[in-house]
Amino acid sequence: QVQLVESGGGLVQAGGSLTLSCTASGNVFVINTMAWYRQAPGRQRELVATSNDAGATTYADSVKGRFAISRDHAKTTLYLHMNNLKPEDSAVYYCNLAFTLSRPYAYWGQGTQVTVSS
Repeated sequence: QVQLVESGGGLVQAGGSLTLSCTASGNVFVINTMAWYRQAPGRQRELVATSNDAGATTYADSVKGRFAISRDHAKTTLYLHMNNLKPEDSAVYYCNLAFTLSRPYAYWGQGTQVTVSS
């Protein structure tokens, strides 16, 4: 079993910054992809950014140039550095870890609320 614990959400003014963290524990396979998703009220969950074990990253167009995803050296903690935040970034942010080992596995964190005031 894998556990993902997120932290770092909160209330911030537009133009401000926040950093989210997600720590993975348990039976984490070393070859994996970790990602941040977000879901605003009344909207579908959307992919924000990904980071794989080789260091490759991807970003949604809406956050390119403002958000940066990274991992610690052990690659068990995922970060999302969010700059120049906009009200439309307000959502519950979820951490996701996925890997394949005879079959695909995917785990989710509990979510952390980010609210950006205008």
